[in-house]
Amino acid sequence: MLVIRAIREDDLDDLFDLATQVGPGMTTLKPDRKSLGRRLEIACASFAETIAPAQRDYMFVMEDVERNKLVGVSAIKSAVGLDEPFYNYRLGTLVHSSNELNVFSRMQTLYLSNDLTGCAELCSLFLHPDYRWGTNGKLLSKCRFLFIAQFPHLFTEKLIAEMRGFQRSDGTSPFWDSLGQHFFKMDFNRADDLTSLGKKSFIAELMPRHPLYVAYLPKEAQEVIGRVHVATAPARHLLEQEGMHYEGYVDIFDAGPVLQARVIELRAVRESELATVGSAAMKMKTEVEAITETRTKPKEEDVPVIVATTSMQDFRVISTDGRPGARRIVLADEQKRLLQVANGDAVRTMALNPRKIPHA
Repeated sequence: MLVIRAIREDDLDDLFDLATQVGPGMTTLKPDRKSLGRRLEIACASFAETIAPAQRDYMFVMEDVERNKLVGVSAIKSAVGLDEPFYNYRLGTLVHSSNELNVFSRMQTLYLSNDLTGCAELCSLFLHPDYRWGTNGKLLSKCRFLFIAQFPHLFTEKLIAEMRGFQRSDGTSPFWDSLGQHFFKMDFNRADDLTSLGKKSFIAELMPRHPLYVAYLPKEAQEVIGRVHVATAPARHLLEQEGMHYEGYVDIFDAGPVLQARVIELRAVRESELATVGSAAMKMKTEVEAITETRTKPKEEDVPVIVATTSMQDFRVISTDGRPGARRIVLADEQKRLLQVANGDAVRTMALNPRKIPHA
């Protein structure tokens, strides 16, 4: 009885409750009622298409319908860095050489960068601990890709996702302790809180503009550049399944990797299909019509499938079993109620898991 849907104006209390359980490191989902309320307003306006596409922030919530409770959230920001600076470190290389001394060395460097300004961003993925079982986490993360596949014209060429960086068991960041703390003179959580509230001018004011040599950092800090928090590793794997990858950009506070992809190369854009909602009786008819085809073609087995509506304002997603790419999908009456669809309506479907390519 779980459904993912577009957030509504009356979801603020549940959203705040979820935010109180997130913990440090996720700047886009802090337990601040005022900022969450403002973000919810923008999200509702986004789905209603009453603000410009570049200003939109689409928030999706997972609802336990039986308990009338929100248990998860995920989001897509249409474009980052247009109203306030968006900073990352870009890993680069400087070469030093001397023919006279026969010395040649390559030094890894960190450049303060605004290169990813204007990209769409996947963010704010959080699932209540009590619901971290089965395919719930996959569904909450991957529903965003079906939304992008349904409305690709609303998004820029490139999509990014900032991953929470590695932290010690006590919540401290080796990268921050070795670098950022020296420039900001505050602890990691304080700097993290300021950025979540939109107060980012101090980054440009205090961070050095010249390249930073990675070799000057303690070994512990060097080793966590591009590494994710232990709890974030599954989320990274899911995004990589959908076509996202790491290209050398990291967070300036904890050095977590920034994954990116071209929208047209996402699995959902390439593989998702429109299908017509049908009933069990319609399924029987379809199977009879397919007898001739299955004599020459092996019958495909049902697999976990994501099903999404095609409505912008009331976007909804569930998971079920079906055949990816089929022109018709059979849904139980309860599933139709969750999606608010009827027989004959169009939905977008995609296999929950990528196809396994057999080794040659």
